[in-house]
Amino acid sequence: MRFVIVTGMSGAGKSSVLKMLEDAGYFCVDNLPIPLLPKFSELVSGKEEATMPKVALGIDIRSGEGLATVNKVLDSVRDLGIHYEILYLDCEDMVLIKRYKETRRHHPLSVGGRIEDGIHHERIKMKFLKDRADYIIDTSQMLIRDLKGEVDKIFVKNEPYENFFLT
Repeated sequence: MRFVIVTGMSGAGKSSVLKMLEDAGYFCVDNLPIPLLPKFSELVSGKEEATMPKVALGIDIRSGEGLATVNKVLDSVRDLGIHYEILYLDCEDMVLIKRYKETRRHHPLSVGGRIEDGIHHERIKMKFLKDRADYIIDTSQMLIRDLKGEVDKIFVKNEPYENFFLT
């Protein structure tokens, strides 16, 4: 079984990646409550009656208070013998701000405030997941087709992938 956890900054492309993985034959779930993660993992891994060969799960800042328990929950999933990979999608602040303004959506942590402040707080809260990530993709300068190419390379064609950063 291939179990992928898709996470990262709001506006960086998590929903798009989940759609790409679904098109590639993955069973996808977005924003599952964190306390359900161990049971979900058991169900899809074959430890219970149903097994699925390819699963993707979206976790993000919308998990609220449950986000604080993710490290512990992920450790418990590994203790169950369930292997997972974490894909973290990142993006430059200015690009995220532009994306939010273009879509006229509110950042989940900037309700009644500035988008910049919400992004800053999210970076702080999500840092531990970025540190745990197996793959980090910066979508700042990517078109959707470029992102699809990277996702296909890693999760469909199983080609080796190395994170790289440009400054």
